[in-house]
Amino acid sequence: MLEPQSIAPQGPAFSPLIMGYWRLLEWAMTPQQRVAFIEHHLSLGITTVDHADIYGDYGCEAAFGEALRLAPGLREQLQIVTKCGIATRARAENSIGHYITDAHHIRASAEASLRHFATDYLDVLLIHRPDPLMDADDVAEAFIALHQSGKVRHFGVSNFTPAQFTLLQSRLPFSLVTNQVEISPLEQSTLLDGTLDQCQQLRMRPMAWSCLAGGRLFNDPHYQPLRDELESIRQESGARTIEQVVYAWVQMLPSRPLPIIGSGKTARVTEAVEACRLRLSRQQWFRIRKAALGYDVP
Repeated sequence: MLEPQSIAPQGPAFSPLIMGYWRLLEWAMTPQQRVAFIEHHLSLGITTVDHADIYGDYGCEAAFGEALRLAPGLREQLQIVTKCGIATRARAENSIGHYITDAHHIRASAEASLRHFATDYLDVLLIHRPDPLMDADDVAEAFIALHQSGKVRHFGVSNFTPAQFTLLQSRLPFSLVTNQVEISPLEQSTLLDGTLDQCQQLRMRPMAWSCLAGGRLFNDPHYQPLRDELESIRQESGARTIEQVVYAWVQMLPSRPLPIIGSGKTARVTEAVEACRLRLSRQQWFRIRKAALGYDVP
C-alpha cells in the first residue's frame, strides 16, 4: 500500500500516484460504481484525485460529487486537486475557447467546485494553463481571498514555465505547491527546459500528466521501436506490463514526479501501484530515452 508523501516544504501530503478523473464520464459508471472505484484506489493508497472544472464538458466534478454524497466518509480520506482558468465552447456563452484568469472567475470557479464536490474546502487549486492575459496581481488577489476564507488550502499551477511560475509566486505570501506538467518518453521537453530543475530547486514535486502519451505510446506505428525497447526492459526487470516500465521511468526523475493515472479499470490502477516498486538502472532509463527520441546523447 502506498504511503502519503509531502510534495513541498509547506505543502500537503499526496499519494505517490494520483487518480485522474478527466475521462470519468467516458467510463459510464453509475454513482454507486464510482463509489466502489474510489474505495478501490483508496485501498491501494491512492488518496489524491485530479480534476478540472472543464473536464467532461464541465460535468466530471459533479459526477464525482455524486459519489461523495452517497458515501460522505470518503471525502476526508481524499486530497482533491482541481483546476480552473480555461473556458471552452461546451458552454453557450463561450463563442471561442479562451483562457480566463481574472480574480472573479477564479473565485467563482472555486465556489462551483466546492458545490460540485459537496465539500467546504479544496485541498489544492491550480491555474490550468498559462494565460497571456494573466495579471499576476489579480490571480494573487483571488488566491489570497480563497486561502483566508479556508475554502482552498493550497495553490499551484499547471503547464507553467519557470518564468511564469516565478512571476505568480512573487505576488503571493505563501508558496505554490506544485506544477502539473506533461511528462512521458514522448514528451521530454520539461526534463531539460528548466521546469523540473525549478521543482528540484524548490523541493516541490511536480504532478505528471499523460505519462502514457494519451495511448499513442501503444497504438502509433511510429513508436514501435520504443515499444520494443520497453518490452525488453520489461523482461529484464520482471515488470508485468510496459505501462509499469513507463511509470518507473517517470518516477526515476530526481524531481520525483507524481504520475497521474487516467484509467477507469481497476486492474490497470493496481498495476500502476505495483510499478512504484520497480527500479530501473540508469542505462535502462537512457535506453528508453533514446528509443523515444531516436538519437543517443551528444
